Amino acid sequence: MFDFVRKHTKIVMVLLFLLILPSFVLLGLDGYNKSQDQSAKVARVDGRDITQSDWDRAHQREMDQLRNSMPNLDPKLLDSPEARYATLERLVRERVVATAAEKFKLTTSNERLARELQQSPEIASLRRPDGSLDMERYRQLLAAQGMSPEMFEANVRTDLSNRQVLAGVGASGFASNSAADISLNAYFEKREIQLARFNAADFIAKLNPTDAELEQYYKANEKLFQAPEQASIEYVLLDMDGVGKSIAVNPADLKTYYEQNLPRFEGERRASHILIASPKSAPAVDREKAKAKAQELLALVKKSPDTFADVARKNSQDPGSAAKGGDLDFFGRNSMVKPFEDAVFSMKKGEISDVVESEFGYHIIKLTDVKQRSFEELRPELEAAMKKQEAQKKFAESADVFTNAVYEQAESLKPAADKLKLEIKSAANVTRQPQVGATGALANAKFLNALFAPDSIEKKRNTEAIEVGPSQLASGRIVQYTPAHTRPLAEVKDTVRQRWLAQRAAEEARKEGVAKLAAWKAAPVSATGLAAPVVVSREQTQKLPVPVIDAALRADIAALPAFAGVDLGSQGYAIVKVEKVVPRDAPVEAAAKQQRDQYAQWWTSAESLAYYNSLKDRFKAEILVPKPVPAKANAEEVVTQ
Repeated sequence: MFDFVRKHTKIVMVLLFLLILPSFVLLGLDGYNKSQDQSAKVARVDGRDITQSDWDRAHQREMDQLRNSMPNLDPKLLDSPEARYATLERLVRERVVATAAEKFKLTTSNERLARELQQSPEIASLRRPDGSLDMERYRQLLAAQGMSPEMFEANVRTDLSNRQVLAGVGASGFASNSAADISLNAYFEKREIQLARFNAADFIAKLNPTDAELEQYYKANEKLFQAPEQASIEYVLLDMDGVGKSIAVNPADLKTYYEQNLPRFEGERRASHILIASPKSAPAVDREKAKAKAQELLALVKKSPDTFADVARKNSQDPGSAAKGGDLDFFGRNSMVKPFEDAVFSMKKGEISDVVESEFGYHIIKLTDVKQRSFEELRPELEAAMKKQEAQKKFAESADVFTNAVYEQAESLKPAADKLKLEIKSAANVTRQPQVGATGALANAKFLNALFAPDSIEKKRNTEAIEVGPSQLASGRIVQYTPAHTRPLAEVKDTVRQRWLAQRAAEEARKEGVAKLAAWKAAPVSATGLAAPVVVSREQTQKLPVPVIDAALRADIAALPAFAGVDLGSQGYAIVKVEKVVPRDAPVEAAAKQQRDQYAQWWTSAESLAYYNSLKDRFKAEILVPKPVPAKANAEEVVTQ
């Protein structure tokens, strides 16, 4: 079928057009769109459904945010069933809280919205030296995120309203010192224990499996001895670095580029200023007086620019520059406070600024000189910039050629490689999952999934062009494929024997440990061969396994000594004998306060969760898809009392 589609693309397009057109005529665009909007229901809140498409969009947003903040994060961790389900739980929570805000008529005033926007660092960075908001940059910032100012402000208003739902519980939570101390004393309680270990390794020497036992274990656990599917492949890589190597820049074009972009290549700037000092901490009345004084001096120097130095000497309150007529000498970016720097680097030579407010007070600035970086000084930088521009343009053109070539001539990578002068690379023993140490395309999960797609395996066709990195496209094809298979017993016999011994040794250790536990519980005085007593707690584990500590602290101390058995999986078995309870050491006052505060936070979190759960019940929130079951650990650890 796919061969027919590839060879008769135009015919297929005409047939699809004839099939789709009547549906638009009969149903209309609206009916067609509505049919497309139908999606499986995955959750419900207050009678309103959350669809699969809602879930997918929310998860994609979270993945994008995480990738932006942590570029090296493994994508497989983000798109696991557990991660996707966690996104759905958060989406349900958002809907529950939004429903509560709507039902409880919680709103946000314009004044509250304004305060929130003023506190945003991103918006603060868009303010001009005079404190006004650069609306053009504000709109551009939001447009890059697909929003208008109205949409953004509506989202912030909704978020503030939703926060009020749980804010009351979160802000009012508390725990008394006596209640905190009772819980903390129990949590940090110590116990004196003795331990008997039944290590699996100690039983291995007593075991000698027969060939029949090994064969039986092999047949019962064939999945443990599978060789993964493997392939020998060819692939080609188109990347901007490779494209850029063949680009040569014309010297005349380089000179023209420099002349057309002179303002971009200005270096350090020299400025003079008049400062009327008034720190941010000064009273408002004093700040206003200082600003008025600065405005008065501004009018004076605007009227007579040549008097700037004299006015600075007589009036500037900057002790470092006043005597020099306000001269600050040459400086580059990141040398001055931001409002001052922004003003200086937006001015033309000889220009006098308006009053600029900074944390030091009010400035009047005159730009006296600009250092121009020469063409020869900038030549390497200019050449690199022009090469990058040309490479981007050429890569975009080559990407179209590459994408079409690997698809239209899918039986070989040679046509695409010849057209674009690319090297056909090869790799052996490639698996569906990236191997340790793999780099480039061979470490890209999407590329490998395309390689091991059924059509690629069966017909050994080129994959589509896959983006394997920034400005990097790859296509590959399987040359030879070996499916996953169970290795023969003769090949894995040593591994089978090791696994059989580990399993049987753990079973024998557990068997002996359980028998001892029963005997010691029946007659505590018969408990011998235990290790020397040690005191353990959640803070002092004595390097013992966590299940052992848990068993010691959970043991019933109504009658001492108390015994508990701990299944340590492949490590064997342990018996814990609790001799006595040791009270917690009294903490110093500072530590006690910190622990009580932490307990109060735990308590408040528990109350907030309980309140949220009551809202879930009230608005009949339910998730309609099953929760994924995490993969079981190789060796489960079970505590038996």
